[in-house]
Amino acid sequence: MALLQRIAYSVFSIMIILALFLLPSSSSSRVGGSFLDHIGEETGYDFRAYPFYFGPIDGSDKFFNNFTNILTRSNKLERSVRIINVDTFGAKGDGSTDDSQAFQKAWKAACSSGVAVNFVVSKGKNYLLKPITFFGPCKSGITWQTYGTIEASDTMSDYSKDMRHWILFNGVQNLAVEGGIVNGNGQIWWQNSCKIKKSPKCNKHAPTALTFYNCRNLRVEDMYIQDSQQIHLSFEKCINVIATNLHVTAPEKSPNTDGIHVTDSQNVQISSSSIGTGDDCISIVSGSKKIQATDITCGPGHGISIGSLGAGNSEAHVSDITINGAKISGTSNGVRIKTWQGGSGSASNIKFHNINMDNVENPIIIDQNYCDQDEPCGKQKSAVQVKNVLYQNIKGTSASDIAINFDCSESFPCQGIVLQNIELVKEGGSSAKAQCSNIRWTNAGSVSPLCPKSN
Repeated sequence: MALLQRIAYSVFSIMIILALFLLPSSSSSRVGGSFLDHIGEETGYDFRAYPFYFGPIDGSDKFFNNFTNILTRSNKLERSVRIINVDTFGAKGDGSTDDSQAFQKAWKAACSSGVAVNFVVSKGKNYLLKPITFFGPCKSGITWQTYGTIEASDTMSDYSKDMRHWILFNGVQNLAVEGGIVNGNGQIWWQNSCKIKKSPKCNKHAPTALTFYNCRNLRVEDMYIQDSQQIHLSFEKCINVIATNLHVTAPEKSPNTDGIHVTDSQNVQISSSSIGTGDDCISIVSGSKKIQATDITCGPGHGISIGSLGAGNSEAHVSDITINGAKISGTSNGVRIKTWQGGSGSASNIKFHNINMDNVENPIIIDQNYCDQDEPCGKQKSAVQVKNVLYQNIKGTSASDIAINFDCSESFPCQGIVLQNIELVKEGGSSAKAQCSNIRWTNAGSVSPLCPKSN
């Protein structure tokens, strides 16, 4: 498959080069000059800034290969490894005893170890934890190996000191977390969410099940994360992250239960994972750059989202995002960029390609008028600029008439939007439509449905 992709891109590149030589300098196009100049003029696309859109799509893999080796488990790099089992420090794993203190004692021993550590959570046991933070930095690399289940306390008063986190890794470097089941026991939180329970005593916030904050050189793999109180897995202010072979699940109606959330982080690779929750499968928000997601199965949920960005008139920046290879089924959105009116900043250099849609409500959508609140959002002049976005090799079915919806800002229109090889039809096979406003775009190859050229 990789060879076929390279051949296809080579052919496409040759076509562009031939166009450069064959088109006369007095071309009848509106801008004159080269074919690429014409596309740039049509769309606002900056080819000098982002030339690889029309080059091999896997060029950025070299970047991730550079830090993959850094994340090799510490027990392969050290001559000696210390085994630390939470049971040794008093953990019961009976599903009813609070094991938080035992985990803290075990972590303290692991973090202070002068040699690499395998931190073991035993098989066949169910460890009950209240909100807990594992602080770094640590003296050596740690591989956290869960063979059993870690389960959250469902007593809401246990979270009175911190309503936003259940398990938090703070400032840890050279960490691998792998295996087992993490169960957020989120039912009580969903029932009391303001999106479900409309009362003054409803909960606007709930804990994230698993948060990595200010971590560097991190690997998270081979885990089942289920029924989180709110977000399941969050990377915040992290650098050099590999998240792979993750299975994230929650009921379709569970509110705000994003699968994987990335904020203010860079050099993050998410791969070979299946996510089905009550909110975004993957959400990438402000401060994030150089993020890759490959081989993702998504649904149910709200799809794969960039944003939301710019809430509360804030400045937001997201760049160098690649979603390559995804199967999205039965979701309310497919691939989405969502920004609030009144914000500022930019979402740029974004690629969505090799994606299959199955009965998705809004397969391709840019929403610069996003409003997730009870009262109407007033019209504002400023907006987060959306530019240089590629949609490529996206096929499948739409659950609605509108398969492509570009609702861009009047003040800051979407620029440099390129669609290539798009084939979306309504579920059942009839033709779908494209709805496009305030956008500068172009198409390459076959694109259906197609925006009206006046837009």
